[in-house]
Amino acid sequence: MTRLIVWRHGNTDWNAANRVQGQTDVPLNDLGREQARAAAPLLAALRPDAIVASDLSRAAETAAALAAVTGLTVRTDARLRERHFGRWQGLLLTEVAERFPAEYARWRAGDPDPGSEIETLDDLGKRVGSALIDAAEAAPGGTVVVATHGGGARQGMGHVLGWDAAVLRAVGSLQNCHWSELRHDDVRGWHLRAHNVGLIVAPAVADAL
Repeated sequence: MTRLIVWRHGNTDWNAANRVQGQTDVPLNDLGREQARAAAPLLAALRPDAIVASDLSRAAETAAALAAVTGLTVRTDARLRERHFGRWQGLLLTEVAERFPAEYARWRAGDPDPGSEIETLDDLGKRVGSALIDAAEAAPGGTVVVATHGGGARQGMGHVLGWDAAVLRAVGSLQNCHWSELRHDDVRGWHLRAHNVGLIVAPAVADAL
């Protein structure tokens, strides 16, 4: 059995402000670093064999907290980056709604290709999904922790699991520094074992990009 732990990064100031991050390299804030430190011993108890992270600093910093506890090194993979949000990156969601009302409405409705130079959900799922599979293949039969991003995690896991868009849209987003567990065996293939596991270090904030 191979176990894949898909871990969302800790909180950032842009998360807290509902500002669109996308692939902008925004670091963890103090809360995010505390969340990562609190989660690290729980994940270390799963005895990971490898740690892989998005190369964006908020994910790499989150992974570093686990590396400090386990002694493992962190391998980065740019394919694990968050969805590219095109012309929205850096804007507050309220500003997006005002400047791009048609595209914003399509995005809210779940359109996989809403415009504004935003990466399509299909492209995102394939990109992150391929990185997740490669990460798992680094430790066949073992446990791999992957530090990534909320939107990317959901679409990537959906691609690995073979879920269609309607099912995937019904899956809640990972909270900051929470994780999902995927397992693979020769009989069932990949399946979801747990979702949104973790400690609540502070009151949950609205899911941000």
